[in-house]
Amino acid sequence: MKPAWDFPRHVLKGEQGRKMKSAYEIAMEKLQQESPDIKLNDDQRAELAELDNKYQAKIAEREVFLEGKIAEAELAGDFEAIEQLKKELSSERKTLQAELEEKKDAVREG
Repeated sequence: MKPAWDFPRHVLKGEQGRKMKSAYEIAMEKLQQESPDIKLNDDQRAELAELDNKYQAKIAEREVFLEGKIAEAELAGDFEAIEQLKKELSSERKTLQAELEEKKDAVREG
């Protein structure tokens, strides 16, 4: 007796006897056609890694500074300042991330 998952070969194969593709494989092919992979040389990879490190350090520096200010405001009970500092921290993270992506795009383009 055959197991239930043992389908006839014509069910598992597409046109001309080729194996049918999964939805994932089809989606990946479509993505590759719409936005092909960018080939980077070693210098570009090194510059991207350097940018990542530089901006991670900038973000960490701002986080440490502003989180210290937030802690001071918490001790003082200044809830308005806490809220403002949290918004400032969020804004600075977004700004630095946007700068990083802009610079990385410039490196990728050549």
